[in-house]
Order: sequence, then C-alpha cells, then structure tokens
Amino acid sequence: MDLSLIPQLKYTDTRSFFLLSGPCAIEGETMALQIAEHIVQLTDELKIPYVFKGSFKKANRSRLDSFTGIGDEKALKILRKVSETFHIPTVTDIHTEQDAEMAAAYVDVLQIPAFLARQTDLLVAAAKTGKAVNIKKGQFMSPESMKHAVTKITETGNQQAMITERGSMFGYQDMIVDFRGIPTMKQYAPVVLDVTHSLQQPNQTSGVTGGRPALIGTMARAGIAAGADGLFIETHFDPANAKSDGANMLDLQRMGKLLKDLVALRQVVNQF
Repeated sequence: MDLSLIPQLKYTDTRSFFLLSGPCAIEGETMALQIAEHIVQLTDELKIPYVFKGSFKKANRSRLDSFTGIGDEKALKILRKVSETFHIPTVTDIHTEQDAEMAAAYVDVLQIPAFLARQTDLLVAAAKTGKAVNIKKGQFMSPESMKHAVTKITETGNQQAMITERGSMFGYQDMIVDFRGIPTMKQYAPVVLDVTHSLQQPNQTSGVTGGRPALIGTMARAGIAAGADGLFIETHFDPANAKSDGANMLDLQRMGKLLKDLVALRQVVNQF
C-alpha cells in the first residue's frame, strides 16, 4: 500500500512501521484529543506514520447493558476534529453498508470488524467510498482465506486495502496469534498486527471481556520481528475505567517506551 495515498499521513517511510492507535471507543471530545495529542508527540519524534483510531459506536457487545457509544454523529464529528486539530488521518470501524457512506464523510480509513470480514456487501460498500479499507481477519478464518476478502476490495476498484491480524479463537475464552500468517497475508496486502485484541480473553462468564495487557510489549515485538507492516494498539489514560475493552488496552503512559523499543527493533529487522 502506498501510504502517501492516505490523506494527511505525515511520514511515509515504509522502512518504519505505521501505527493505528487510540481508544477502543470515542467516549468524549476531551479524552479523544488528549490521547491523540500524546501519541502525535511521540510519533512525530520517532517519525512513525500515525492514524488515530476510535470506534464511533460499538455494535458487538457481550451484554445488552454494555457501552455502545455517545451517538454516531457526535462521535464521528469528534474523529473529524482530531484529524483537523493534529493534521492526522483517522480510522473507525463500520458494521453496515449505511455506516460506510456515513463514516466516510468523517474519516480516512474504514475498518471492517473481524466478525464481519466475510460480509461481501459491507466490504464492497466500504471499497466504493474510495477510502482505505482495513479488514480485520476473522477469528475463524485462515490467513489464506483473507485473499478473497482483499479481492472484494480491489475488484471493486479500490487498491487501498490492508489486513489486520487479531488472533484466532483458542478454545472458548482465549486468542492465539499464528505468526506464520503474517508473511502469508503480506502476499495479498500490507499486514497490521492488532496487538491488544490479540490478547483478549472473550466470552467470560461475567459478560465482560478479559485480557492480558502485561503481554502487550511481547506481542508487539513479535509482530515487528515477524515483519508486520503496521501495529494496531488500543490505549487509554485510565484503562481500568475505560468504557470499552479496558482489560486489554495499553496504559497511555507506557506508549512512549514501547514505541522507542519497537523503532529500535525495526531497524535491526531491516538489516536482514
């Protein structure tokens, strides 16, 4: 993928990795701007191409009383304000064909959730907007099967597709990443490793997803070593009180050290 084709992307040096990062969900304007500002300062310093991530709504929830969002248009306007304030592109996930057209008016990259990676009409609707499309690999799909998901984008006339590895179901309540899938999927499109969702522990009896955030650094380093083009890291300044996926998000204060370590590792990997 030609990173320069994503509007407002500051750095396009593909010897680095690019970063999709932000909160799981948009909880409000102040929190979104605060998180974006912190990461922008880090990525500017390290020359990492950066896309701010935030879900404008959460459609896949374990329980009926789980947080789903602050209102579609309100959250999308916040994403646009983040983009305009810091001159960076933004990404959000969509769940219906109608979402594709609506979200495309506010963000630069449309993300297909893992559970919807086989939904042809959704993929085609996203592709037709002309925006870059990030397809999350289904937890139930092989790396090889993602070729067909990418083809649905490219045959619609949109060459801006990427794949995000986010782990496969391991039993009922855990995820595992098969790093052999990264070079496989790179034959079809640039590959992002979703570091934080790969450490989820879904389907807990409480109805609230668990996670193993202590392994975020390990997972991120493994992704860089395996050749991932980009990393996806959800983060929050107070994960314990985040309204969605707090159990597996990175504490924002740990982001700087992690990114510096990953840049150094990428420089070593590039020598091979």
